[in-house]
Amino acid sequence: MNENEVHDVVTIGAGPTALTAAIYTTREDIETLLLDKGAIGGLAAITDWVDNYPGFPEGIAGLELADRLQKQAERFGAKIDFAEVSSLAKKGNVIELDTTDGKIVAKAVLIATGSDYKRLGIPGEDEYYARGVHFCATCDGAFYRDRKLVVVGGGNSAAQEAVFLTRYATHIDMLVRGPKMRASDVLQKEVTKHSDKITVHYNTSTDKILGKDSKVVAVEGTENAKKKVTFETDGVFIFIGLKPNTTFLAGSGVELDEIGLVKTDEELHTNVAGIFCAGDVRSGATMQIASAAGEGATAALNIRKYLEELERNNP
Repeated sequence: MNENEVHDVVTIGAGPTALTAAIYTTREDIETLLLDKGAIGGLAAITDWVDNYPGFPEGIAGLELADRLQKQAERFGAKIDFAEVSSLAKKGNVIELDTTDGKIVAKAVLIATGSDYKRLGIPGEDEYYARGVHFCATCDGAFYRDRKLVVVGGGNSAAQEAVFLTRYATHIDMLVRGPKMRASDVLQKEVTKHSDKITVHYNTSTDKILGKDSKVVAVEGTENAKKKVTFETDGVFIFIGLKPNTTFLAGSGVELDEIGLVKTDEELHTNVAGIFCAGDVRSGATMQIASAAGEGATAALNIRKYLEELERNNP
C-alpha cells in the first residue's frame, strides 16, 4: 500500500452493501477501494439460495448474486483488496485506517462490516448451515411450508420469529435454555396465542443437529440437565442474538448502541465526520440483502454530497 495515497472512499467490508455503494460511487468517478478480510459478498455469498431479492423471480444462489455484484462494481472501476482493519481514526480532514496491509488514508469511509449471528457451537450447526440450519426466518421461512421446525432461543427475536414461522410450519418446537423466556410480555403473549402450533420446552439445551442425505432430520437436547430428548424436524432456526463486527471501532469515537451496532443519522452518517455506516452493522437495519443493497446506494449518494462539501470548504 502507498501510505501517501489518499483514497476518495474506502469501504470496510465487501458485501452487498459495500458493493452496491461502490457501483454508485465509481460510476460518478469517485475512486473507491473495498477492503475485506474474507470472502467477497459477505453472508450473502454463503447463503445457499436467495429467494427474495428483487429481479430474480426464480431465486438465485447466494454465491452467484455476490459474484454478479462484484463484477458490476469492478466494471465501473472499484478496487477490492483483502485486508483486515484493526482500527481507524479521524485526522484532520481524512480518516486513517490501520490494516494488515499497512496504513490506508481516505477522505470518506463506509463501515459495511455486517453482523454475524451468534452460534450455538454444537455438532451439525456448521455442517448444515443453509441446508436446514438458518438464522433468518424472513429470509428462509417460506422454504418450510407445511413442515416441522425447531426454534432455538427465548429472547425477543426468537419469540417474534417463531410467531412469524407459524404462517408456514405445521408445528414448531421452541427450545428455551432457561426456566422462562426472556422475551417481552407482549411477545410471550403472542407465542401463547399460537399454542396450537408452538410448543415451548423450558430448561432444554440444544446439543446436536442431526442430518441424513444432506438434510436436517432432528435435534438432540437435554431437558432439566439430565433427560435426553430428540425433536424430529425439517429445519432449525437459531435466534440467540447478533454479534456486530465492530470491535475494530474501539477508540475511534464512532458511537455504538447497547449491543454494539453503529449509530447513524438519517443520512447514514455516524457521529464522526466522513465516516458513514450502512447494512447489517447499522443500528436499526432490517437484516435483509435487498435493504442492505439499498442502504449502500443511499450511503453512496450521501458520501458524494460530503465529498463535494469537503472540496468546497478545502479548495
